[in-house]
Amino acid sequence: MVQMKIFGLYDASEVRVEDPGLKKVINLNAKLMLKSHGRIKYDPTRAKVNVVERLINLLQVPGSRGKKHRIITGWITGKQTKCAGIVIDAFKIIEEKTGENPLKVLVKAIENAAPRDEVTSIEYGGAKYPQAVDVSPRRRLNLVLRYIINGSYDKAFNKKATIVESLAREIMLAADNSSESYAISKKNDAEKQADAAR
Repeated sequence: MVQMKIFGLYDASEVRVEDPGLKKVINLNAKLMLKSHGRIKYDPTRAKVNVVERLINLLQVPGSRGKKHRIITGWITGKQTKCAGIVIDAFKIIEEKTGENPLKVLVKAIENAAPRDEVTSIEYGGAKYPQAVDVSPRRRLNLVLRYIINGSYDKAFNKKATIVESLAREIMLAADNSSESYAISKKNDAEKQADAAR
């Protein structure tokens, strides 16, 4: 029997999630076309949606960070096929440069850059205090995917690098745990703030 591959190119069966917290929320079920047409958008955990499809969907989100981000991302709003092409091309660059399965590199990047602690605000006696809290696995995945996309958009806007190159670079840097990665630096900032608020 022929093994189903993501986009018909990448075998997800050989990819293992090492982080026990993220095991249940990272979905790598192989499908030829990663397009659920919103049929599973009401899944409260989003755990049924393939992690690569979630990456593609986040590429299409306009203006989530204010006016400048709307300018950066306005050209791609809702263009699912174009975003899938960007992710496939980025995966090809990753495979070329690392010689590894890009899904394995993506999962490693997610595990490295997912924040474990963050700060929330609690009100006590009429005053607000920062309080360090653990991040749930679902939120860890949501945050890290957003950081990867935001970092690659920032590195491509008004720069020589294209969005494909900057997305591939961001994933590879996060997989290497490099401080040059936007996602890793955001994770470190969140964890430093949490340490200070303990």
